Amino acid sequence: MTIKILDLANIGRLSVKDSVLFLCDMQEKFRPNIFQFTNIVSNAARLLQASRVLGIPPILTEQYPKGLGPTVPELGAEGLTAHAKTCFTMILPEVEKQLQELGNPKQAILCGIETHACIACTTYDLLEKGMEVHIVADAVSSRSQTDRLFALSRLKQSGAFLTTTEAVLLQLVQDAKHPNFKEIQKLMLHPSPDTALLSFFSVL
Repeated sequence: MTIKILDLANIGRLSVKDSVLFLCDMQEKFRPNIFQFTNIVSNAARLLQASRVLGIPPILTEQYPKGLGPTVPELGAEGLTAHAKTCFTMILPEVEKQLQELGNPKQAILCGIETHACIACTTYDLLEKGMEVHIVADAVSSRSQTDRLFALSRLKQSGAFLTTTEAVLLQLVQDAKHPNFKEIQKLMLHPSPDTALLSFFSVL
């Protein structure tokens, strides 16, 4: 009798030591046009706070900042180097170098905008590099809810894991006895803002 051994690398269990947080293009000029922008940034800000508590390195990009403005202040990204870009992927040469300096982490936690453009292109590049990609569904968006939802469905087909802000926080600590649990728990005192995903769940 042959017993199939489950490949643990493919089940999507997040690990603090293997993760990097990608923060994609949450800039001022997008504010009035992106669906649920305020709530998307709020969720991404909680992930950034958690990354600082847990020691997970963050990577921040800005799409054509000369025209689209800086990262919005409520993300809380002060002190981070913003990599300016014009291409849709976040995987710039300087980001590649940063990943190498970090020891080539195996897992990417991805949030920002737009889901069908920069989030999608970044996901494809990370998957092609052999990284495990966790797209935080309530921390990504597009101008169109249709583009957002079908992009999430498409990226799931490509092999990315879809998750939520609170699920990421809990997976990273995994135990109420974790030394940083109380700090992470404070980030979950209030439920994540609703970003209008539930009524379209069948699409995903």
